[in-house]
Amino acid sequence: MPRSAFGFFKKWGEKFGLSFTFVDTTHPKNVLGALEKNTKLVWIETPTNPLLKVSDIKAISRLVQGKEILLVVDNTFATPYFQQPLKLGADLVVHSTTKYFGGHSDVIGGCAITNQKKMKEELNFYRKALGGNPSPFDCWLTQRGVKTLGLRMERHRENAKAVTQFLKKQPKVKKVYYPGFGGMVSAEFNFSLEKTKKMIGSFQIFTLAESLGGVESLVNHPASMTHGAIPKEEREKIGLTDGLIRLSVGLEDKDDLIADIDQALRKI
Repeated sequence: MPRSAFGFFKKWGEKFGLSFTFVDTTHPKNVLGALEKNTKLVWIETPTNPLLKVSDIKAISRLVQGKEILLVVDNTFATPYFQQPLKLGADLVVHSTTKYFGGHSDVIGGCAITNQKKMKEELNFYRKALGGNPSPFDCWLTQRGVKTLGLRMERHRENAKAVTQFLKKQPKVKKVYYPGFGGMVSAEFNFSLEKTKKMIGSFQIFTLAESLGGVESLVNHPASMTHGAIPKEEREKIGLTDGLIRLSVGLEDKDDLIADIDQALRKI
């Protein structure tokens, strides 16, 4: 089962005759250069997973205006608290409600949001026809989470900034990725695959898991977990090295989180 947009497009989309071009959308000119006569959709994820690169949604929306091309934005990492793509020209916004919307790692779901009446009617038809409806209890869990979304995102950001500042001072860290908002932080260490695995296996507060956005802190190794479907050569070209880890910084005390990272580093 694909665990990334890349894997989904390659393993599922191409079976139905769809073709995809993958470009770095942080440079709008790359998007413009990739547009073809039969292009129907531009999909961007911002910030990206796991390097947390930010794309200019408004600039990209201008590129596709009047061309009958839909602009879809995956806004899972930023959430509507930090970024509202519909106001920047997106046609459709998608979220994994499993993540920050739910916020407690106890629900699986997703949502598609639009401010266009015709598209909303089409989404409703597909939702009813294909059965993509969450259970009432899952809806309740998600609504419960949304009630505290703003408060949680503020704490996520506060803790993530503290972790980022600590990591930037560590000689064993090659590079830190943090866009300045949200609770996701990635860091590349000067470690081999073996040492990286030893470090992430030494955490006491950060739990090794692929998910994100919950109240608890998680650590993920993209090269062997979420982005394992991407061939090694392609991963390394875009910066997904064996020494890269992704942190979903939770709501615990920030000093405890920093101490956990520190003790894990001391074991390497």
